Amino acid sequence: MIIGNGLIANLFKNSDMENIVFFASGVSNSLETNVKEFLREENLLRKTISENPEKIFVYFSTCSIYDSSKNNSPYVLHKLKMEEIVKTETEIFLILRVSNAVGNGGNPNLLMNYLVRSVKNNDAITVHTKATRNLINADDIKNLTLQLLEGKNFNKIINIAYLQNYSILEILEILESFFNLKLNLNLVKAGSGYEINIPDVENYFRKNNLTNKEIYLKNILEKYYD
Repeated sequence: MIIGNGLIANLFKNSDMENIVFFASGVSNSLETNVKEFLREENLLRKTISENPEKIFVYFSTCSIYDSSKNNSPYVLHKLKMEEIVKTETEIFLILRVSNAVGNGGNPNLLMNYLVRSVKNNDAITVHTKATRNLINADDIKNLTLQLLEGKNFNKIINIAYLQNYSILEILEILESFFNLKLNLNLVKAGSGYEINIPDVENYFRKNNLTNKEIYLKNILEKYYD
C-alpha cells in the first residue's frame, strides 16, 4: 500500500506490497507554518495506522531534524511528533529519515529543481558559500528501502543519505560544467550545513561503486535533467 503521490511515493509504484504501508504523504515544505497542513498529515497517519494494524509500516521522515538552524521549527517538531506516533502505535515499523532526494518530478521548489531551473534561465543566483546539502538519487532511496525491508531492519530509525555533503557552490560548479553555461552568481559568506551519519546504508554506496561525489552528481543530472 502506498500513501502519497509525490516523488518518494512514486518510487514504489512498481514495488507495492500488500503487507507493507509506504507512507510518503504529508507536509513537504520545511518552511511550512500552517497548523492545518500539519494536522492533515497527522490525521491521515493515524487513520492509516488504525486501518492497517497488521502491516509493516514504513514512514518517510527527514534529515532536516539534524539541522540546528531548524530544530525548533514547526516542520521539524511536527516530523518528530509523527515519528513518535509511528513508534508507539505500530507493531512493526521502519522510519527512514531522507536527505535531499533528486528524481523525476516532485516539488518544483526542491533544491535541485530550483537550481537547474535558475541555471537554464540564466537567473542570478545568490550563493551562501558556507552552505552544504546532502543530495541522493531517488533510485538509491528506493533500492535502500527495499534492501532494509528484505533484511528485516525493523523498529528502527535509519538515515537515508549520500556519503558526503556538497557545498552549494560545488553543486553549481558541476551544473555549470554539465550544461556548459556561465553562471550568474552572487557570493555571500553565509550559510551552514550538518553531517548525517549513515552506518546502516554506507556500504551500499561502496558496493555499487558510487563513492565519487562529482560523478555521482553528474549521473543524477544525466538521468533526470539532460
